[in-house]
Amino acid sequence: MRSVDERPVAEGGGGWDARPMLAADRGGFIDRHGLWSQEQYAAAGQMRRVIDEVGLELVRFSFADQHGVLHGKTLTRASVPAAMRNGLTAPSSLLLKDSSGRSVLPVFTADAEAGFAGAGDVVLVPDPASFRVLPWAPNTGWVLCDLRFPDGSPVPYCTRSMLRSQLSRLGEAGYDMTVGVELEFHVFSSSAQNEGGQLLHEEGLDRVDDVVQFLQRGLQRLDLPLRSIELEFGADQLEITLEAGAAAQAADHVTLVRSAIRQLCRRNGYHATFMSRPAGAATASTGWHLHQSLRDRVTGRAAFEPGPDETLMSSTARHWLGGLLAHAPAAAAFTTPTVNGYKRYLPYSLAPDRVLWGADNKGAMVRVVSGRLENRSGEPAANPYLYIASQVVSGLDGLAGGLDPGPPTESPYATDAVRLPQSLGAAIDALAADPVFADAFGERVVSWYSRIKREEFARYLAHVSDWEQREYFELF
Repeated sequence: MRSVDERPVAEGGGGWDARPMLAADRGGFIDRHGLWSQEQYAAAGQMRRVIDEVGLELVRFSFADQHGVLHGKTLTRASVPAAMRNGLTAPSSLLLKDSSGRSVLPVFTADAEAGFAGAGDVVLVPDPASFRVLPWAPNTGWVLCDLRFPDGSPVPYCTRSMLRSQLSRLGEAGYDMTVGVELEFHVFSSSAQNEGGQLLHEEGLDRVDDVVQFLQRGLQRLDLPLRSIELEFGADQLEITLEAGAAAQAADHVTLVRSAIRQLCRRNGYHATFMSRPAGAATASTGWHLHQSLRDRVTGRAAFEPGPDETLMSSTARHWLGGLLAHAPAAAAFTTPTVNGYKRYLPYSLAPDRVLWGADNKGAMVRVVSGRLENRSGEPAANPYLYIASQVVSGLDGLAGGLDPGPPTESPYATDAVRLPQSLGAAIDALAADPVFADAFGERVVSWYSRIKREEFARYLAHVSDWEQREYFELF
């Protein structure tokens, strides 16, 4: 079957219909509700050919939940065509859980939210453009999904869709967003020596060369835009960088790369974690540095590059930066969504603790360099769709209000600047108090996310820690 059905879109439509559909495919859930673009129909045809030619027997259909963790089902080859017509179902309660897997919002009571009562189903709608063949699982494919209710309406808590909605707003303002990713993580084994280390130490990297080799092979065979694998501090801390690309695609790449790294490490006798500051790691905490820039949709011009009478960055970049700083406390709920991530905000640690920007200054929250902005406040466990969406929401408000970021700092840890939130609870309070996010995401979404994260933080506060036991058990 051809990937392009060369029929006019409409009389005088000026294009071609890329919808290669068999008669049996017509009228399915996806077709009926118009959920795929022409490009996705073409990708679906390509996906079918790959499944046949490679001889895949299983395909994983996955979606990213509110924490950026993948959930889904694995279908046999014979079941894939039906899923490509109608999607597949999963319990809606997956979207109501905190990081422990406990449902936080009501499900089986009269006050359950519409669409989620009784843990009724949501529909996973595969995006064939995201399809890949897994290099480490025999005869297995992988495809990301969006979420819809059974009546075809959007699920408001689908974070992949939330990002695309914010990028549509950005497009209406005349811009496309490019994102570059630097993602740090820890890899542990029973024989690892974790006594500390040197930054970018070549011999240290050679000691973990087996990890570097199987990660490089796996990630590149997964068609992910791997740029580098670097040793950070010590034998257990690595960083990968990805080639810059379109924002929505970059979020997919981070979702896939984190899951891939964890699976590849587990299959090779290691444990990889994107927890920012795990116990037993004597090295620096890990972060996620998000590089962002805009391109003018009409002219194609790099919108952050300074003009003839500008220095360091354009006025567009300054206003976008002003928005990032103005909404940084609220955005922290998305850039640093775990209790553990706030233990990274330490002075003189290459991680920011204040809301400041600097010219090529790695201690500042936002580093300005080479026509792009690098937000250094994120943790590697952040949901990539929400992290990037929070930047769009903040930046668009900066553009709309002409916000000025003020002068750059040369002392990012020695000023009286506004502090980043010191805990997840404080970040959620800041989110609830910032109307810009409620306007952009909707009050329903902010309330949903805040409730889940408040419950997570409350469980943390109620836990009796090892520190408390050591400090008080014998003393009092």
